[in-house]
Amino acid sequence: MMRLKNKVALVTGAGRGIGKEIAMALAREGAIVIINDIDETSAKEAAKEIQASGGTSKGIKADITNLEEVQEMIEKSKQEFGPIDILVNNAGYWTIKLFKDTTPSDWEKDIGICFIGTLNCCKAVIEDMMEKKSGRIINIVSDAGRIGEPYLSVYSGAKAAVIGFAKALAKELARYNITVNNIAAGVTKTPGVENFLKMVGEERLVKAYPMRRLGKPEDIANGVIFFALEESGYITGQTISISGGYTTL
Repeated sequence: MMRLKNKVALVTGAGRGIGKEIAMALAREGAIVIINDIDETSAKEAAKEIQASGGTSKGIKADITNLEEVQEMIEKSKQEFGPIDILVNNAGYWTIKLFKDTTPSDWEKDIGICFIGTLNCCKAVIEDMMEKKSGRIINIVSDAGRIGEPYLSVYSGAKAAVIGFAKALAKELARYNITVNNIAAGVTKTPGVENFLKMVGEERLVKAYPMRRLGKPEDIANGVIFFALEESGYITGQTISISGGYTTL
């Protein structure tokens, strides 16, 4: 049963890793999926994979730190498929350094992609959602934004900002039947975390997880599907950790 049939979903940073798995999961549920990535090739290749399996998808390059580019992306998808029903703010970036070694350019990139990018995408879709009186906004944050992590201080702050923003936005939009929720991912095995795993030691890190394994992209995708469904419509302003018990708040 396709539980999201004909819903239009936008997933940022979906050319690879967790974002790509989220896009695939939404497509399996019948959603029309707009795949955004700064890398146009990976966005279009991911969209082709969905198309090859019988789904509807389009890859669009846009820098989410630039509001004008985001608005252009939304307008393109709207003209072809209609307004966005489900927004998944997945794109992220982390600088792996002690804070004393970071630079303002590091701060700008972490905050720009993780926080400003989320603001831009929300800004670009919410008026259509308010007009329809329906919508789902799902932010992929991090346990780092809930408890803080060494070597990820600015990233932790940026993700904490998204969590606070989502709580406020949820209260603003609830009367329009729009929900805003966060999924706080633990360390999830993708190519993007290889350097971090080498730095901290994967075996050592796994011992900190009660389930004795790191996350898989499909673990996060399953959480997105839950928040996207009609059945979760009375849940808003919440942050759920998908991290095998690493964070229990």
